[in-house]
Amino acid sequence: MRTVLVSKLNAFVTAGVAVILALIPFHAFLSVWAASLFGHYTAFRLWKEFLLVLLFAAAIYLVCVNRQLRVEAKRSWILRLMVAYVLLQFLLGVVAHQRHEVNFSALAEGWIEDTRLMVFFFVAWVAAAGSPWLRSHWQKLVLIPGMVAIVFGLLQASVLPTDFLSHFGYSAATIKPYELVDQNSQFVRVQSTLRGANPFGAYLVVVIAVLAGLLAKVRAGELKTKRTVALSILGVSSLVVLYFTYSRSAYLGMALGIFGIGWLSIDNRRIKRGLLILAAAGCVLLGGLTFLLRHNATFEDTFFHTSQLSHSPHSSNQNRTSALESGIHDVVHEPLGRGPGTAGPASVHNSHPARIAENYFLQVGQETGWLGLGLFLAINLLVAKALWDRQQERDYLVAALLVSLAGISLINLLSHAWADDTLAYLWWGLAGIALTPIMQTKAERVHGKKTKQASKPTS
Repeated sequence: MRTVLVSKLNAFVTAGVAVILALIPFHAFLSVWAASLFGHYTAFRLWKEFLLVLLFAAAIYLVCVNRQLRVEAKRSWILRLMVAYVLLQFLLGVVAHQRHEVNFSALAEGWIEDTRLMVFFFVAWVAAAGSPWLRSHWQKLVLIPGMVAIVFGLLQASVLPTDFLSHFGYSAATIKPYELVDQNSQFVRVQSTLRGANPFGAYLVVVIAVLAGLLAKVRAGELKTKRTVALSILGVSSLVVLYFTYSRSAYLGMALGIFGIGWLSIDNRRIKRGLLILAAAGCVLLGGLTFLLRHNATFEDTFFHTSQLSHSPHSSNQNRTSALESGIHDVVHEPLGRGPGTAGPASVHNSHPARIAENYFLQVGQETGWLGLGLFLAINLLVAKALWDRQQERDYLVAALLVSLAGISLINLLSHAWADDTLAYLWWGLAGIALTPIMQTKAERVHGKKTKQASKPTS
């Protein structure tokens, strides 16, 4: 009886993870559209969190009844620190609410934004341990939705009217139908089906890293010609649509990701040295072009998001600098933090002014203090180390996640990237799949014990 239940729960958790990964790039579009037809925007927006609660409960049960998985979970420092971080979030949240630092709406939003990436990592970790399906189908779950989002983004950049998304319920009350660079209608930022141009740019960093990792197989002769052509076309298309997001942090994250894939796929030290020289030369060239084109209005709007022709009273750069300074001041002078929902995107729901530091790590420090920031950084470092250890096995998912983590971490220094639903679910779900323990069947364990006993020398 219990075996049947475990089998069904494994299937349920695997299917749930697959559904979230496949639909998450479109959830903003689908939620707004559904709300425009039926109302209840918040309920539609939280569909994935409702599903995640059920998946988490099932995953906990599966760990409890599987001794092997239970042992792996107990000895995983990544999961230990994640549990500590989530508990700290809830403890500080309760204290903050009691002290009237945050209202319930902002607190709930803060809890969701700050903990879902850890919870979904665990759920995907359990699902992939119980079934090989996610490990064998992750490419389709990333690239097919990615292709749809990229094609729609190209249409936005070329033929669709600027306010096209307003026909599906996009508005100031939900998600803006379009964004401009420096209030200039000549520079409409592509956001595709995501919440905005910056989230779309960060999402593309992951997709491009996956494509670069798969295309690295060409050198090893592991990729068929037709598939190489298809992936190359998708890769070029993703770079084009990334440009039209005008997301400077995503440009940097993408460059770091592609460089990382090249570095990991090369074994020759001389070639690696040449790659470093090429990267350094590229940085010098970029600096020279920036100096030469510093008075070009198009260049200034694209890369500086302001120009001498701007009519905007405050540039985004000035606002970002002011926000960073304020965030650093808060973290330094408030070592205990103010609690979840008191900073970042969730803080807009409070009655007092929002605290947007334009830096996710500062947001964590503002909310959970030095302890929470330390735990979050430690989790990131442990995940990076685990990915580094596994990438030696030539696992292209692991390589893509490792370099995209570097790129996204850079993006998080300039925005609240992990607070975005799509990026949080996609990257941390894939990380859970990539780092899942390799489970052995009972027959394999028995065979392994017999082999060890047979190999012991007799006295």
